[in-house]
Amino acid sequence: MPISQDTAVLVDDVHKSFGDVTALQGVSFEAKRGTVLGILGPNGAGKTTTVKVLSTLLRPDRGRATVAGHDVVTDAADVRRSIMMTGQYAALDETLSGRENIELFGRLMGLDRGSAKKRAEALLTEFDLLEAGKRAVRNYSGGMRRRIDIACGLVVRPEVVFLDEPTTGLDPRSRQGVWSLVSALKEQGITVLLTTQYLEEADLLSDNIIVIDRGAVIAEGTADQLKARTGTSFCEVVPLDAQQLPLAVQALGNLVPPEAGADIAEASDRLSIPAPDGAATLSEALRRLDAAGIELADIALRRPSLDDVFLSLTGHAAPESEQ
Repeated sequence: MPISQDTAVLVDDVHKSFGDVTALQGVSFEAKRGTVLGILGPNGAGKTTTVKVLSTLLRPDRGRATVAGHDVVTDAADVRRSIMMTGQYAALDETLSGRENIELFGRLMGLDRGSAKKRAEALLTEFDLLEAGKRAVRNYSGGMRRRIDIACGLVVRPEVVFLDEPTTGLDPRSRQGVWSLVSALKEQGITVLLTTQYLEEADLLSDNIIVIDRGAVIAEGTADQLKARTGTSFCEVVPLDAQQLPLAVQALGNLVPPEAGADIAEASDRLSIPAPDGAATLSEALRRLDAAGIELADIALRRPSLDDVFLSLTGHAAPESEQ
């Protein structure tokens, strides 16, 4: 797989095993410069292993991977100088203020004291944290911790940023703040690889998405392209009593795909079924549910979501935290 000038990340037939356990079996994909690549997959699919290979934390058994033009095996030091990585838990010194954390990172990255202070001021201003930057990090909310964590990684401008489930555990307002930061990184021409537990997050932020399952890429494309693979529309059924979902599955019969019925115990309060015939499918579903005496809070036709894509591609619904 050749490397073009606008390629920020290239993964070519990468394999990785841990003893008898195969984590990656021929993963291949490409991320263009200045774009956001969403990486989706069920737990244990190989997402984190892929990120660790790309960030030089793990050495691949076979295959090739480059980041910012540097080989992750032969040019590991150059790769590390070109990237920033943040995970679910902010790697900050809680006894220091936000400003002091950024300045510390600046000094560790080779900036002199004056340059580190200047860079901290610029980042605190950009991230709207000038006042909060005076306080100890232990007093920060989850969203503020994440913003300071990302700011620390931007002291020296990276070419590629790895965000490993950056909004897990955050409240909706804090998640919105991180989403804004991801968009800002893209506007600066920085490439972002985003692994996420929230399918709506990948849908909103990603220019391109790959789906990994059992250590291999099983689908790739834009959100709209992936949705198109699942059909033109879905029928969403919301019983008035969520405990009647299993009865709704029985009543709908062959309208419900086997995998959707098998995962019904993990559902929240609704069920989605393919609607290949559009309104005719909805009418038939309504007739069967009415005959079974199941009262509905809502029933409607809608376009496929990434949840539907996930179900179609992997054979099971996304984990509960992804809903």
